[in-house]
Amino acid sequence: MTFLPSRLRILAAASLFTSVIPAFAQDTAFPMRDGARPETTSGVPHVQIGIQPVPDLSEEMLRQVADFPGVVLGATRVSLPGAVGFQLTGDVPIAQPQAIVGGREFAHLHPDGSLHASLHPDTARAAVEAGWAVAHPWASQRAGWEGFVMIYTPITEAELAVVLQLVRGSYTYITGEALPET
Repeated sequence: MTFLPSRLRILAAASLFTSVIPAFAQDTAFPMRDGARPETTSGVPHVQIGIQPVPDLSEEMLRQVADFPGVVLGATRVSLPGAVGFQLTGDVPIAQPQAIVGGREFAHLHPDGSLHASLHPDTARAAVEAGWAVAHPWASQRAGWEGFVMIYTPITEAELAVVLQLVRGSYTYITGEALPET
């Protein structure tokens, strides 16, 4: 099965959700995620259990995030070895410094395909309620981390479209800058 015959399939999947997934971090409408929530650990390291990533989907996510203005992909500063950090360059403003977990890293992709990201707290609650995410175990223990979540591994192109919308929302929340529509 070919998961990414072209970028157009991802864009087409994303268009299915444009009426329910807003572009800005404070919006909170999400479609319900299909299937059971993946099991996760309850402590740190906070990872999914028994989920295999779809490498093509992870690669497409990284390709798109690398196109965000002022984002550099590299080794994470705050997660497990092998995770890819989404780092903001020094010229990008940070509107929510209290929500940054470490350095200028606003999110990171784990080897299992899941991500940790800082979202607006209302967006985080909506993503959890719709089955797309789970709160990080430390989210309630540090001021500013109320929206720090694990976003589940996308296993279909339609799921990737929603996950990318959440990552775009994280960027917008942290920087205060809306990304251009794709």
